[in-house]
Amino acid sequence: MKNLFVILLVLSAFCHISTADEFIPLFNGVDLSGWVNVNCAPETWSVQNGMIHCTGLPTGVLRTESMYENYILELEYRHLEKEGNSGLFVHSDPLPVTGKPFTRAIEIQILTDRDTENYTSHGDVFAIQGASMAPWPLHPADWMRSLPQKQLANPTGEWNHYRVESREGTLTLAVNGEVVTRAYHVQPRKGYICLESEGGVVDFRNIRIQELPGTNPPPEVTAAAARGFTSLYNGVDLRGWKQVEGNEDHWQAKDWILAYDGQSEADGEDKHLWTEQEYVNFTLIVDWRLPAKPRVEKVPVVLPDGSTLKDETGEDLTIPVKNAGDSGIYLRGSSKSQINIWNWPVGSGEIYGYRTDASMPAEVRRATTPIQNADNPVNEWNRFEITVIDDTVTVLLNNKLVIDRATLPGMPKRGPIALQHHGDPLEFANIYIKRLK
Repeated sequence: MKNLFVILLVLSAFCHISTADEFIPLFNGVDLSGWVNVNCAPETWSVQNGMIHCTGLPTGVLRTESMYENYILELEYRHLEKEGNSGLFVHSDPLPVTGKPFTRAIEIQILTDRDTENYTSHGDVFAIQGASMAPWPLHPADWMRSLPQKQLANPTGEWNHYRVESREGTLTLAVNGEVVTRAYHVQPRKGYICLESEGGVVDFRNIRIQELPGTNPPPEVTAAAARGFTSLYNGVDLRGWKQVEGNEDHWQAKDWILAYDGQSEADGEDKHLWTEQEYVNFTLIVDWRLPAKPRVEKVPVVLPDGSTLKDETGEDLTIPVKNAGDSGIYLRGSSKSQINIWNWPVGSGEIYGYRTDASMPAEVRRATTPIQNADNPVNEWNRFEITVIDDTVTVLLNNKLVIDRATLPGMPKRGPIALQHHGDPLEFANIYIKRLK
C-alpha cells in the first residue's frame, strides 16, 4: 500500500485531473460582459434566450477581454442556415491584420454542409493571417491545416459541442465527445479567444474555460496586447459618419470595406467623409488601398527638407511613376493637416499643407516630409497609425516611422476626422481610434 501511495503521489504531480467546478463561464447568459466587439455592428452580436446570437454580417470577430495560454475551453454552437460559416479563434491578436477583417490567430472551423478533400465541416484547425502551426496529419494539398480524423459534427440546426485543449503550443479538438483534430508547434501560443462572424447565422452557448498552469511565453510567441482602440466603422452602414446629400451611393459600406468611388455629388467640403465626433489628442489606425488601375504620370522629386528638385531652368524636375490615385486623412477638421495617400516616391504619410507652405520654418517643412517611403506596392493594402498630441503629429506606415513628432503651427485644437475626396476611388478598412489625454 505504501508503494501504491508513492506512485499515486508522483502521478498527481504530472497529471492534472479536471473537475467540473474548476471551469468558469466566459459567457454569463445575460449580456456580453467580458467580450469586445472588434469590428462588427452593434447588432451583429446579441444575447437571445441565454445564447450569443451572431447574424453573420459583417465579417469580423467578437473577442475576450483577457488573453489565455494553457486551458481547456468548451462551447456549444449551432448553425441556423445551410452552408453556414463561422469560427472559433484562439491565441488571437486584438485587432485585424492590415487589409483584412480577420486577426492573426489559430482558427477552429465552425462550418456546415461543406466537405471536400481539402476542408470539412467537422472541426478543421488551421493558422490564419500570419500565425503558424504544424498540422497532423499532413494536409493533402500541403496547407497549414489539420483535418479531423472522424466526421462527428451534427447537421445544420442541431447543437454541437467543442472541447479545445491548449497546452504549451499544442492544440486538440474534441467534437461531440471525441478528439478528432490535433495541431502542434502553434504560434502564437497565447492570446485572445474570438468568435467569428463570416456570413453564417449561428448561436453559441455554454462557453466556459478551465485555465491550466501557464509558462509566461516570450513576446515572440504571444499575441499583441490590446491598447484600448474602438472601431469607427461597423461594416454594415456609416453610423458615426456625417451623412449629407450627394454622398449617397458614393461612400458605401461593403462588408468590412468602406469604399469610395471618387464621384461624390455633395458640395465642397461635404464631399469628404467626416466623423460626427470631434477629437483632441488621439491615435488613429486606418487601413487604405488605391484600387484603380495604375497610370503612368510624372511627379516632382521631393527632397528630405521638403523642397523639390529643380532642373537647369529652375522648374520642378519630374519623374514617371505608376499612379493609382490620391487621397488623404484630415486631422482635427483641417485640410492643411492632411496625411497624404498617394503613389509619389516620397511616400504616403507626408503632411502636404505644411510641407509645401513656404512661410513655414525650415524645421517644420523637413519634419512634415516622410523620413522614408514605407508604402506597399501599388494597389496593395497599407496601414497608418497616426498619433496627434497637442500640436505634434507622428505617423507610422506599415509599422515604419515616416513622420516623427512633427510640429504643426496653427493646427486646430480639436475637430473631426475626414477621409478625403480627391476624385479617385479609395478603399478603407479597420478604422480604429484611441483618445489620449
